[in-house]
Amino acid sequence: MDLHGAFHVYDTTLRDGAQQEGLNLSVADKLSIARLIDGLGVGYIEGGWPGAVPKDTEFFRRAQTELDLRHARLAAFGSTRRAGTKAADDPQVAALRDSGAGTVTLVAKSHDRHVELALRTTLEENLAMVRDTVAHLVAEGRQVFLDAEHFFDGHRRNRAYALEVVRTAAEAGADVVALCDTNGGMLPPWVGEVVADVVATTGARVGIHAHNDTGCAVANSLAAVEAGATHVQGCLNGYGERTGNADLVTTVANLQLKLGREVLPDGLLREATRIAHAVADVTNFPPASRQPYTGTSAFTHKAGLHASAIKVDPDLYQHMDPVGVGNDMRLLVSDMAGRASIELKGRELGYDLSDGTPATKDLVGRLTDRVKQMEQRGYTFEAADASFELLLVEEAEGRPVYFDVESWRVITETLARREAAEEAVSEATVKLRAAGVRYVVTGEGNGPVNALDHALREAITQAFPEVAKFELIDYKVRILDQGHGTDAVTRVLIETTDGASSWVTVGVGHNVIEASWEALVDGLTYGLRRHHTG
Repeated sequence: MDLHGAFHVYDTTLRDGAQQEGLNLSVADKLSIARLIDGLGVGYIEGGWPGAVPKDTEFFRRAQTELDLRHARLAAFGSTRRAGTKAADDPQVAALRDSGAGTVTLVAKSHDRHVELALRTTLEENLAMVRDTVAHLVAEGRQVFLDAEHFFDGHRRNRAYALEVVRTAAEAGADVVALCDTNGGMLPPWVGEVVADVVATTGARVGIHAHNDTGCAVANSLAAVEAGATHVQGCLNGYGERTGNADLVTTVANLQLKLGREVLPDGLLREATRIAHAVADVTNFPPASRQPYTGTSAFTHKAGLHASAIKVDPDLYQHMDPVGVGNDMRLLVSDMAGRASIELKGRELGYDLSDGTPATKDLVGRLTDRVKQMEQRGYTFEAADASFELLLVEEAEGRPVYFDVESWRVITETLARREAAEEAVSEATVKLRAAGVRYVVTGEGNGPVNALDHALREAITQAFPEVAKFELIDYKVRILDQGHGTDAVTRVLIETTDGASSWVTVGVGHNVIEASWEALVDGLTYGLRRHHTG
């Protein structure tokens, strides 16, 4: 690994990203995320602040025996020595030495007002703190980077001093000085001008650490690279405090796919979507569907006009082949759908609807009209592929029937007790015929939908044992016309799993129970069809 000459991609998800509101990572979480990020091929993974954060101290201790990184080098983050001491005697500096990390990233003040008001020391002493700490760690065999905190704001206020901090760090042996837009208030032209000035004036190797408070963190990172920076920092999924840090995947993809800079090992960018989503699973923050490159909606098309063009050439409405970042093209079926959308969605689900025969043309026409009519009544098939596939099959060959429901009802009874809170019990009764046998089943649940789900699945399981593996894993309710109050139309989306995969169905009704029943029946029908035709 060329630690000095190559372009640096530096991930700070485990340290700066972990400062995001509501994000709380255990040591095990951090180890898991480090392994995932290593698979992207980044050069550095910043693990945290040993000595200042006990959890990070433990992370570095365990990393020495539990992490076997193939591409990345682990970096420990910390501050320069305290004022009035020696780096060799500072316990925080000792913690960096003892972390086992071969790379140390030091944060230092580069804004004169921060030096005087936050550090409460002189400008000269701050430079001595930078010089002493960098030189000490280099002498101890560490590769040293310096994060110049509040650099861009400091450069505006006192250019000479900000540049002197960079020069001092470089002369003391720092490989890179990362210029930090700590408050996130910069715009790309400003960043480009400052980085060009630093490179030309100091001759130091420069990096960029951008926050997203103006929505420009990625653009600012690209501007810095264009101006001469050869080290970019960022976080997976744009994690970070306030509005986040520069999204590392978006930054790297733009550099590599748009600007032609090979900043990651060959082919590893194709792992980006998988890794971004896997990290989101660990952090328990659902990935943003509209995230550039890796979001589920990043290559998703809804308008019929788009679908017509994509049918001829996918590149007409896509800026790149999603395979390049490990993503897929998706087509949504909605009231905007035209015949081309239906054809392409059918192909996505394994049905050829483009053979041009009169029968197929008629099928596509009927299906298009039916989708538009149903969406006017409140249905949505954008997130309910299973319901759309059942609709397609129904129009093409007839809806599969595995059970015939005679009736269903649900009762919610409240038992009031003098010395206890009110307790509601829901009970559902389902009568149906399956495989030639009539079943009458009663189920209880912690709500009417839960009770219906239990009763319906218990009845069908007696005829189709595979239904025992089916489980409802997500349930969403939306009131469509809220102005009607309790008489409003309700839409329900239900996600069901069989343990191997999951599918989403939709139901619409004048009450939540009716809508839920429809989505439940569709979910079981779809699951049975998969098991009987798979």
